[in-house]
Amino acid sequence: IIKLLWRAQEHRAEWRYVSAIQNPNDEALQEQAWAAVVPLVGKLKKFYQFSQRLEAALHSLLGALTSDTYDDTTQHLEREQALAKQFAEILHFTLRFDELKMTNPAIQNDFSYYRRTLSRMRINNVPAEGENEVNNELANRISLFYADATPMLKTLSDGTTKFVSENKNLPIENTTDCLSTMATVCKVMLETPEYRSRFTSEETVSFCLRVMVGVIILYDYVHPVGAFAKSSKIDMKGCIKVLKDQPPNSVDGLLNALRYTTKHLNDESTNKTIKSMLQS
Repeated sequence: IIKLLWRAQEHRAEWRYVSAIQNPNDEALQEQAWAAVVPLVGKLKKFYQFSQRLEAALHSLLGALTSDTYDDTTQHLEREQALAKQFAEILHFTLRFDELKMTNPAIQNDFSYYRRTLSRMRINNVPAEGENEVNNELANRISLFYADATPMLKTLSDGTTKFVSENKNLPIENTTDCLSTMATVCKVMLETPEYRSRFTSEETVSFCLRVMVGVIILYDYVHPVGAFAKSSKIDMKGCIKVLKDQPPNSVDGLLNALRYTTKHLNDESTNKTIKSMLQS
């Protein structure tokens, strides 16, 4: 769905605004480029707004999955499987979105062109059909959102951190145990032939891999010493091995997410073996 939303119009828009930039006095080209880029900006706006909805949903899900309703985390997740599945779906979408975003540099080019052109039109008092789509304040927020290499993941990381800080009466272990348990479940399902054989498609494998990486990153943000420390409840060596055991090039984006979007990987306390595994 994400691919369809972007790529159909993306390439047409790109050559049009490149031509428009190269021929600033050609009014016809300027109009064509503007007409092509406005719908794309509308889609970028929708994804940004969706990220805000995801953050709100994340808060609700974490509230339900980390409450003191049950005696232990495993029991909690078993009793609340529907909510745990929704949480996993959010993580899967987030990692998939960011993988595609990193391979589509035209996204930021489209938005930059839109903002430059809109600014020029305002200076010249030219009515802009697409101006109501994104006002200046919203444009600033959207620009900051897409400037991040992994914007959806950053939204969830910030949201999880915010959830923990706003719920000081809730032991932080409730949240970190929930995340580490989900990581362990995914790892065991992926590395155990008996469970792996039950997967009906490779998409199910990809789903589990993305969820595993997603909860590791969230854990690393909210746990005081992170996911890579000896005291971490996540078997990071095992998780990295599961990723490395996948077909070549199929998990590059997920390995890069662990390398570049985690908080504590480069801490001195991080096991050298783990660092080496991620560097190779």
